[in-house]
Amino acid sequence: MKTTFRTLALASTMALTSFAAMAAETTLVISSWAPPTHGINALLWPRLTEAMEEATDGRVTAEVKYGLASPPAQMDLIMDGAADMTWIFHGYNPGRFVGTKLIELPGYEGNAEAASVAYWRAHEEFLSELDEHRGVKLVALMTHGPGILHTDADVTALDQIAGMKLRLGGGVSGAVGEALGATGIRVPAPKVYETLASGAADGVMMPMEGKAGFKLNEVAKNSFTVPGGFYRGSFALIMSQEAFDDLSEADRAALETVFGEAASRLAGQVWDEIDAIGLQALNDTEDNSLREASAEDAETWQTMSAEIVEDVLAEVSEKGVDAKAAQTFIAKQMVAE
Repeated sequence: MKTTFRTLALASTMALTSFAAMAAETTLVISSWAPPTHGINALLWPRLTEAMEEATDGRVTAEVKYGLASPPAQMDLIMDGAADMTWIFHGYNPGRFVGTKLIELPGYEGNAEAASVAYWRAHEEFLSELDEHRGVKLVALMTHGPGILHTDADVTALDQIAGMKLRLGGGVSGAVGEALGATGIRVPAPKVYETLASGAADGVMMPMEGKAGFKLNEVAKNSFTVPGGFYRGSFALIMSQEAFDDLSEADRAALETVFGEAASRLAGQVWDEIDAIGLQALNDTEDNSLREASAEDAETWQTMSAEIVEDVLAEVSEKGVDAKAAQTFIAKQMVAE
C-alpha cells in the first residue's frame, strides 16, 4: 500500500486511543494549525504523546484539537492557557524571535534530524540566554529539510525568479526572496494551496514535504533547488509553563527525559520522513519535475546568500550572542550527526 499522509493520520488516530491514554490522569490539549493529514499531526504528535505516556506510566497523555487559533497566534494561545501545547513557526512572529534565525541560514549540509539536534544543542550552548521563549516551556526545537522553490512555471535558472510573486513564510526565507528579486507574499502555510490555485502567487518556498502535506503537486508542479536548499524553517514545540508546573514532581521529571534533545531529534526524524513522502508525491505525479541549479547558478547563489548570512549574524550578534561561533557550532554538529 502506498504511504500517504491520510493513511498515517488514520494510524495516528488509533494510536491515540491506546489503553494508556484512556487510563491517564492528565490529558494535555495540543493546539495544531496544519491539516490533520499533515505529518506533524499524523506522525509527530502521536509519537510524542506515546513517549509521554510511556515515561509517566500512562499518567500523562495528550489530544490534538484544531482551529483554536491562527498559526501566528499559537504562542499567545498557550500563554493565555487556552491550550497546553502547540508548535510554532518563529517566522510568523517577526521581531519576537531573532536567535532562531541562525538555523534558517543557507549553507548548512545535512538532513532535518541532524539540523534539529544541532539546533537544540546550539540553543543550550548559545541561545538560551536570549530567553526568547519566555512565558512558556520550551519542549523542542526543530527545522524542516532544505527549502525549495515550487512554482507552476518551469524554473530552470536563478535569474528566472526575479519578478515572481512568491509566498514566503517569514524569517530568513523573506530575505532569500528579496535577494532573488521576488515579491514576497505573507500567508500562513494552510492558505498556500488556495493562494497558488487562485493565481495570487506564482510560487512558494517550502520543503519537499509540501508536495504532499499541502498538495503542492497539484498547484506548483515544478520544483527548483540549490545545494543545501535556499533556507530552513525554524520551529518550536512549546508547553504552558503553568500546565507543566501543575504536574507532579515525578511526572515533570519523567517528561524532562522526553523533552529537549530527544523531542528535537524525534521532530527532525518526522520532517525527514515527510520530506520523503513529499518527494514520492512529486515522482508519482506525472507532470511534476525537480530541477537542481547548474554549477554556475550554485556558485552564484553562494555569493548571493553570503550577504544574507552576514546580515543575520550581525542581527544576532547585536543581542549579545557570538553568532559566528554559534553558526560554526551548528554546522559541525550537523556533520557529526
